[in-house]
Amino acid sequence: MCPVIKIQLVWLTIILLVFAGRVNASGDASEIINTGAWTIEELNALIVQASKIKDTSQGINFISRQFRGIPYREKTLVGGMQTPEVFTINLAGVDCFTFLDYVEAMRRSKSFDNFKENLKKIRYQSGLVDYQHRNHYFTDWIEFNADLVADVSEQIGADKTKKVIKTLNNGADNKPLLPGVPRRKREISYIPTKDLREVIVERLKTGDYVGIYANRPDLDVSHVGIIIRDGNKLLFRHASSQSQRRTVIDEDFMKYVSSKPGIIILRPKPPHIK
Repeated sequence: MCPVIKIQLVWLTIILLVFAGRVNASGDASEIINTGAWTIEELNALIVQASKIKDTSQGINFISRQFRGIPYREKTLVGGMQTPEVFTINLAGVDCFTFLDYVEAMRRSKSFDNFKENLKKIRYQSGLVDYQHRNHYFTDWIEFNADLVADVSEQIGADKTKKVIKTLNNGADNKPLLPGVPRRKREISYIPTKDLREVIVERLKTGDYVGIYANRPDLDVSHVGIIIRDGNKLLFRHASSQSQRRTVIDEDFMKYVSSKPGIIILRPKPPHIK
């Protein structure tokens, strides 16, 4: 593909995103902001309200609840080896990982502008907006966002916790899953689903970020979501890609994970709102 066509495709993607919903975007295409069903003023009010919730678990519950019903959409971010990275907020549609990005950034913010800056720090290593510095993997948060979350898989799973060594992004025939992204050798702790007994499940808290462990040597998780305790119910709040849903929903956690290999649990640390 010639460079001119590549540039045209990049701008076509930007134009489609900008006009996909209620949008506020800068003229130089250094960022794409789609606020979806909200105005910036409404998001400001939401973020201010959330910032007054001192309990971390309840803050995450409150913010993530606002996303219920938002459509599931893949590839809402702009960037790749052949495409310049553009800082993007798209609240008109989320995938499982951008959903967590937005929730974690909002719960640490006091305004929409503050949310934008926090999102850069959460989504990108050292806040550098660049495809190679994007946190592509769930366990990237453990390494690069250690001031925000703690890996509590071993703490929760105790002697049922398994540890494996993986080389993320090292696909079949030694080809990277994500060209241009570094391979990362990483020790991963997870709790097998078969060992999720009541004593372990009771240790899960509202607001815990859960990754569904992937039985692959090159991938850490296949999906992510948030634990929500609602009375006696243990729910999994996530952006579901299932064809009959394709939206942010709550569903029974144990039923959801029953056919999955295991889970990784990251626990958010109390926010330091700046």
